[in-house]
Amino acid sequence: MPSPELVFIPAISHIDAAHWDALFTDGYPFIRHGFLRALEQGGSLGKDTGWLVQHACLYQEGRLIAAMPCYIKTHSYGEYLFDWAFAEAYQRHQLAYYPKLVCAIPFTPATGPRLGLAPGYRPEQVMPWFEQGLLALSEKIGASGYQCLFCESGLGEVLQSQNWQRRVNVQFHWLNRGYRHMDDFLARFSSRKRKNLLKERARVRDSGIRFTTLSGEALTPEIWQQFYHFYRRTYQKRAGHNGYLTQKTLLLWGQYCRDQCVLFAAWQDQTMVAGALCFRSHNTLYGRYWGCEQELEFLHFEACYYQGIEYCIQHGLTRFDAGAQGEHKLQRGFEPRLCHGYFKLFERGFNDAITDYCRREQEQVQHYQAQCRQQLPFKSEE
Repeated sequence: MPSPELVFIPAISHIDAAHWDALFTDGYPFIRHGFLRALEQGGSLGKDTGWLVQHACLYQEGRLIAAMPCYIKTHSYGEYLFDWAFAEAYQRHQLAYYPKLVCAIPFTPATGPRLGLAPGYRPEQVMPWFEQGLLALSEKIGASGYQCLFCESGLGEVLQSQNWQRRVNVQFHWLNRGYRHMDDFLARFSSRKRKNLLKERARVRDSGIRFTTLSGEALTPEIWQQFYHFYRRTYQKRAGHNGYLTQKTLLLWGQYCRDQCVLFAAWQDQTMVAGALCFRSHNTLYGRYWGCEQELEFLHFEACYYQGIEYCIQHGLTRFDAGAQGEHKLQRGFEPRLCHGYFKLFERGFNDAITDYCRREQEQVQHYQAQCRQQLPFKSEE
């Protein structure tokens, strides 16, 4: 049997959707062909964005047997396991850090599969072919190295065995411990913390806000356009730019991914005034984007956290990954969990310093995780 051939493909539309999706079967929404195609066709990725598509596809006798979503990056924005310290070290030594190669889901700090496999293949079998291809492409474009962000632990173990360095960070996830309704969850809270949460929810209700949960055909183009207005307005206020996503990408998600999309829409009278966009798999809700017409007290917490928790309980989902950062999630019952990224840099002079940096970072993050656990709102006997 001839050896597999690794090919880098500059647009996911050049890859058969059924063949790609057959490699990723666990329901994780962000690796699906349609999700990535909407990012690319919608103009959220491409030459002017600093995300140049180079999906790595491994073929055996013309059959797609493995794939990784890959990009040439000319900056570090939109990654969420940030490497600014490495980039600054390179700059101080008058070395070029960019471009670099990244295996990741753009703008999506949600752990999930980064390597898709056909039945009968294992990560340790195919990763040498991918690494050989990544090395060749890196040499061709002058990349400083390559990374794999927010990958699952199984792939991470293989990467470490191939001498990739590991980085670690903390996120805050809500875990469903068999709750039948919201009161079961709140019963775990201390009395004071439960009262604070209920007060926040009551403040939103008393302001005349009501919520509807929209998915599937209910996500009309008009709803997507209104949500994009909220999304862009919120980014402009907080970051001074329009955000990473285009309106066209959102509209294409409405075509390609609408059954995985869940929008918690806030209404005042007959007007939609805010929304929180999530994606879901068979067992997990992923909070992704938020926007509003005007800031109302506690509206963000209701839209982005409490509505999602209730949705998970109602639909029997086991986890709610509400996105990156946010220590304020702790007081609302989101627990600190570790996430990981892996990388190789080619500048050997930095090896010892980077190894030491990663070791100290891991110690600090684990200490921070332990401190966060002490801030959870649950009763002390837990």
